[in-house]
Amino acid sequence: MLFHVIKQRKNWYIISLAILILGVGSLLTQGLNLGIDFTGGNIVELRFDQPVAVQDVRDTLAEFNLQDSRVQSSGENTYLIRTKVISQEESDQAFSAVSEKLGGATVLRNELVGPVIGKELTKDALLALGVAGILMVIYISWRFEFLQGVAAIAAILHDVLVMVGMASLLQIEIESFFVAAVLTIVGYSINGTIIIFDRVRENLRLNRREDLAELVNKSVWQTMGRAINTNLTVVIVLLALIFLGGHTIQNFVALLLVGVLTGTYTSIFISSTLWYDLRNNRKKRNRTVKSPA
Repeated sequence: MLFHVIKQRKNWYIISLAILILGVGSLLTQGLNLGIDFTGGNIVELRFDQPVAVQDVRDTLAEFNLQDSRVQSSGENTYLIRTKVISQEESDQAFSAVSEKLGGATVLRNELVGPVIGKELTKDALLALGVAGILMVIYISWRFEFLQGVAAIAAILHDVLVMVGMASLLQIEIESFFVAAVLTIVGYSINGTIIIFDRVRENLRLNRREDLAELVNKSVWQTMGRAINTNLTVVIVLLALIFLGGHTIQNFVALLLVGVLTGTYTSIFISSTLWYDLRNNRKKRNRTVKSPA
């Protein structure tokens, strides 16, 4: 064992607090870079008469201050373009220029998406997180104990806040994929936490007299190799997707990468140490109540 995880827990709390303050500070100062799924915008589908590179489409749109538009291939010589809200006249000018410069194109559809969808998406996402959190606490309390459920949910909230904070700090455009990324990491993070709690439970059964700090530290180190190997494999795949997967999925994969790294950290260094502190505090309160006046 290179270091004692439990004895170093104040350092882990300080690191987490610093990252959370950085993210929350960014949220308060510059907010989130919301995409058209939340703010509204235009969706235009173009079919070109000849093969066209995505970058050529982006360069042409940049001439009309639409450089932040998302351009995604949707078929042979066909592209789906998401822009900010623009008038019909601005739309006609921009896409006429695209057609002229890139050898001709046919507009298959041009739709305006309202921000109402974004409000519904946000409400559904928060509801999904709330329901998932309650069910996780119930399951962990049934399989392990209530305080471990509390520690697990606290770790998940930590991961979600870090993801949201980093999205704000890096000004990653937030689209509907953000909800999928958050829910994916919630499931990923809780899996690592459950593995550690399961090992803690097994070690408690084998030796209840062992010092709790030593027992939890031993349990964490017993699962450390598996956690690092598994998560390192995922990180390598995500890095490959960032560099080779294309512009369309880069934001989604970048958020997953942040979530995987954060989830690995919280599973190992936050959930177990937080449970240790919660359990110790409960013991102290029980002793205080039982002690004579």
